[in-house]
Amino acid sequence: MAAENTQTVGVVVVGTGFGCLTHVPALRAAGFDVLGLVGRDRTRTEERARRFAIPHGLTSLEEALALPGVSAVTIATPPHTHAPLTLEALAAGKHVLCEKPLARDATEAATMLAAAEAAGLVHLVGAEFRFATGQRLAARAIADGAIGEPRLATFLLHIPLLADPDADVPSWWSDAAQGGGWLGAHATHLIDQVRSTLGEFDSVSAGLVRVSDRNTVSDRNTVSDRTTVSEPTWTVEDAYTLHFRLRSGVDGIMQSSAASWGPMLIHTRIAGTGGTLSIAGDTVRVADRHGDRELEVPPDLATVAPVGPPSDLLVTAYDLLHSTGIDLAPYTALAGAFRRRILGLPVDDEPPLPTFADGMAAMAVLDAARRSAAGSGFEPVVLP
Repeated sequence: MAAENTQTVGVVVVGTGFGCLTHVPALRAAGFDVLGLVGRDRTRTEERARRFAIPHGLTSLEEALALPGVSAVTIATPPHTHAPLTLEALAAGKHVLCEKPLARDATEAATMLAAAEAAGLVHLVGAEFRFATGQRLAARAIADGAIGEPRLATFLLHIPLLADPDADVPSWWSDAAQGGGWLGAHATHLIDQVRSTLGEFDSVSAGLVRVSDRNTVSDRNTVSDRTTVSEPTWTVEDAYTLHFRLRSGVDGIMQSSAASWGPMLIHTRIAGTGGTLSIAGDTVRVADRHGDRELEVPPDLATVAPVGPPSDLLVTAYDLLHSTGIDLAPYTALAGAFRRRILGLPVDDEPPLPTFADGMAAMAVLDAARRSAAGSGFEPVVLP
């Protein structure tokens, strides 16, 4: 066992934002050797590589893939870049962990999945919250029959992150063609939670809304660190409502806005034939005919307290999503499973590892949601 724990795997991180905030510390904590950082801007990339003691700061993935000792790549870049970067890494024989949403649509995700399977390489999508204490405890309790047969699910999240029209976001985030918008940024987490806890989606009906009155796109120049304003108007939503039906018969709703002024509203509730389960962070409660009780967290699900990233690295309002560091512990667990799978070591089957197949399934739900929002009524969720 000691020998297993000392085996390192060389990895390259693509993306200097979330890649540095979460990927780099999580990978190191999981036993990876971070050998290179890849970004678009040479000055920014080299500075962040020095700050995080990464030997190579590069603007070419091809050069990074050629570094001695590199066996894996993690991708933390805008969604429209995921497919070409992933396919390049796979063609070079590297294992890949790619951020969510996996692609721009399910068809593109299917291409990535097919390439990974044909190459026989490890492929994971960044659905780290499968490994979060609250979600794992809730999934375990539901599987054990704590609420009987699940029938109704409610997921609510309203935050003021982008309520101010002048709140700065990366330019890609406001562009539908680049995979921007709150549906892909947030709903993919909930879709994965539903799929891994309650089962597969059958159909969805969606509304995509822009709450904040944004007329132009703010774009930060990473060299001068000055913000300029440019056209065109936003082409994405900052809020969504998603009514879904699962193959199991569960009926549910997800509603979220990143642009709601006022205190945060966070609520997760799953009602079944024998009781109701609620999740608040890592706290899970079950109410039934015997009363309302908090479920004890077993030792194998306990994690360390969150540690936020350095505040000066939080450049845009969008970066503030990661300011609490709540994703670091689950991402470390995901990275640990990635390393063990690469080394051919045993990996726990609970939670199941989120692969490109899961990423493709999530994209199929998003595709159906966008079709519904553009038309009307329920749209079937169809895999490529």
